[in-house]
Amino acid sequence: MDAAALKKLVINSLEDLKAQDITVLDVTGRTSVTDAMIIATGTSSRHAQALAENVSEKAKAAGEMPLGSEGRGDSDWVLIDLGDVVVHVMTAQSREYYDLETLWGESEATN
Repeated sequence: MDAAALKKLVINSLEDLKAQDITVLDVTGRTSVTDAMIIATGTSSRHAQALAENVSEKAKAAGEMPLGSEGRGDSDWVLIDLGDVVVHVMTAQSREYYDLETLWGESEATN
């Protein structure tokens, strides 16, 4: 699956469970790790976990096995590495604190 289709799959998976403030950062050329980061907010740590699980399940069903994930359990931030796309699902408090959009260049963010 190409990066554009993978981004669409992730966004649809997040929207299915009502993720808030979904943002796509194009980090091509700024890191060799991935081409895009998708950041979404869950209303609670439980909601963030459910969002991340839905992304993982939908990716697996499409034949895209996650390369790894971090933050499972009762964490306020879950990361899913899908290769060309890295997904960050965070609570509002964690998202505000870590401010990944500014770290990676807010001018590059798209919703």
